[in-house]
Amino acid sequence: MDIKVNHDFNQMLKLHDHRPIRRSKLSDLQINLGYLCNQACEHCHVEAGPKRTEMMSQETMRKIVHWAKENEVKSVDITGGAPEMISGFRTFCDQLLALGISITSRCNLTVLFEPGMEGLAQWYADRNIRLVCSLPCYTPQNVDKQRGKGVFGKSIKGLQALNAAGYGRERNKLIDLVYNPIGPVLPPSQQSLQMDYKERLKNDFDIDFNSLLTLTNLPVKRFEHFLSRTGQLQSYMQLLVDNFNPTTVEPLMCRHLISVDWQGYVYDCDFNQMLELPLAATGRKQLWEIDSTKLENAPITVGKHCFGCTAGAGSSCGGSLT
Repeated sequence: MDIKVNHDFNQMLKLHDHRPIRRSKLSDLQINLGYLCNQACEHCHVEAGPKRTEMMSQETMRKIVHWAKENEVKSVDITGGAPEMISGFRTFCDQLLALGISITSRCNLTVLFEPGMEGLAQWYADRNIRLVCSLPCYTPQNVDKQRGKGVFGKSIKGLQALNAAGYGRERNKLIDLVYNPIGPVLPPSQQSLQMDYKERLKNDFDIDFNSLLTLTNLPVKRFEHFLSRTGQLQSYMQLLVDNFNPTTVEPLMCRHLISVDWQGYVYDCDFNQMLELPLAATGRKQLWEIDSTKLENAPITVGKHCFGCTAGAGSSCGGSLT
């Protein structure tokens, strides 16, 4: 099928006899606590870094906890930046856990060695918080190229510290790793790559982990700027469009999740948040201004970047979709 890049996402759905995607019942919140980070990765769609000042206030955290309780949220995915660097992070987690809400924290591993983070690995382990940690390769050259000089070595030490605290080795201490391609290509098979990761990390560093999640780099913010600078944006978009897979549409994370930014404003997904595309069902509102019971079957804001989540085996914050 000859599809042009300028076709919009809904048009592609129609070509495959798929209706526009709509929300199912809300179960999860993905909360971005702010853009402060000790790293500045070239693929980062958040454009996080050490100089960013956007950080969630503790008052906003309090309002989110109250809304999560009232709306029976089942799980929360906490991200950034490096969420651990945001003041109030640990109290926020404890308040959510007290409600019986399961927590996933997106940890970049090197944050474990930042000032004030002593004991963070054990703090996580004591609470059985699921960790999702970026490690785009099992060799230092590729990791340091994407994430900065010396990041691979620190990441390995971070994984070893988490293993020592029980992560990857005890039943309730789950740690998943995240693979992003280095350049404008689709990720390989998640299952086969996971086997390679487990073998290499175990043999080389005695590291254990639960699962590998393969994520497609979306043409958003910093990665889009890279593609534009290098003249690869159009070819990469065409790659995503040419590899559209209609079976990835139903399990998309945006169907059951709300993305919340550092000010409490809501979006259909984390990528829409970065593009400032508000929640389709409500417009620009903060979480505590919306009624979750009215979200089911509501439309979802889509754009060309959605081809990144539906190309090949698909991609979401939970890894491949097929």
